[in-house]
Amino acid sequence: MGAETNSTRPRTIDIVNAGMAKRHAAEWRFRLYGKLAIAAAMLFLIFMFSSIIYKGHSAFVQTFIGLDITLNPEKLGLGNHPDKKALAAANYSGLVKSTLRDMFPDVTKRKDKRKLYKIVSTGASYQLADLVKSNPDLIGTQIKIWVPADDEIDMLMKGYIDRDLPESDRRVNDQQIAWIDELASQNRLENRFNVGFFTNGDSRDAELAGILAALSGSFFTLIVTLLLAFPLAVATAIYLEEFAPKNRWTDLIEVNINNLAAVPSIVFGLLGLALFINWFQFPRSAPLVGGLVLTLMTLPTIIISSRAALKMVPNAIRDAALAIGASKIQMIRHHVLPLALPGMLTGTIIGMAQALGESAPLLMIGMVAFIVDVPTSVVDPSTVLPVQIFLWADSPERAFVEKTSGAIMVLLMFLVAMNTIAVIVRKKLERRW
Repeated sequence: MGAETNSTRPRTIDIVNAGMAKRHAAEWRFRLYGKLAIAAAMLFLIFMFSSIIYKGHSAFVQTFIGLDITLNPEKLGLGNHPDKKALAAANYSGLVKSTLRDMFPDVTKRKDKRKLYKIVSTGASYQLADLVKSNPDLIGTQIKIWVPADDEIDMLMKGYIDRDLPESDRRVNDQQIAWIDELASQNRLENRFNVGFFTNGDSRDAELAGILAALSGSFFTLIVTLLLAFPLAVATAIYLEEFAPKNRWTDLIEVNINNLAAVPSIVFGLLGLALFINWFQFPRSAPLVGGLVLTLMTLPTIIISSRAALKMVPNAIRDAALAIGASKIQMIRHHVLPLALPGMLTGTIIGMAQALGESAPLLMIGMVAFIVDVPTSVVDPSTVLPVQIFLWADSPERAFVEKTSGAIMVLLMFLVAMNTIAVIVRKKLERRW
């Protein structure tokens, strides 16, 4: 009876094997879930980047119209020896319109003439003015100049406006399409690289809008942020890690630094509005104020990364330096800091990349202004690239959709470049212990 009972009882090894099988199955499922999560994340990223590139790649191409313009001084309203002031005030817009009328002599009605003038951007007259002012000897001669087409014509040539739709459902009418087709048959229509997207400031006209002013504002803002945040963060990290006594006050400081790293960025914008603009009366919409606000926002991130880099330096380095007679300052300056610097630089670059992509705190301090002129100092009115993207995204015109996506592509390239630099710096300079 006892032998029969022992034979029916499961063996220990069988119980262990059954348990191992369940553990292996659970581990396999966990790995599968992880792979599926990574695949889903990659698919979302691919979809996002594909959508941005699809909408924004055309922003780097612009439709231009070739005009043969005779620089008649009478039509320009110029005398025999015009000075710089007279050249600046000449009637370049009227000359562009006159050239269009000469190209299409059948257009006689005032309403049709207005439609004809609209196929060319208003920037054509400014382009012609810059050309004449830079070379006054051209007056009296005939030149061929390629001027940007109006944004609606540009959208038509890029296929964003369907020709087959009824005329009432599109913003380019049949007559304008006929003029465009005639210009194309005369080889007066070309798609060229949109240099103005990188060399112009913002504009109400989509075909003239560019990102140079926003890029300059971002550059000055980041310079202010870097010059303030890096030394303050490194000094704070060194004090907390190497000099500060371990008590409840330093614990409180550490907790607050960690908490500040998680505070929403718009809170720093409200702080900057109250402190730097309302109290110190700094100029609104200036890179100086933007840099100060972003300094407050990035300081916790850089402090945390700098402290982590200092902790990675072995204590044996400190002990060896002190053992040969170095003071604590000398030990930190000549031994600990150089070894921790790669990690500090990596954290700083990541913090700068975070600051480059911020818009909420800068909106609170007024860097949402319409800026045409390129800023030349930290106190000039300016905007930044994320805010410029925000402004264009709010515009109802179809041409600003591609401008928005194109600016996002430029911003992403800068962010990827900065993160790549951080990885390279870490790989090249870090020491493994």
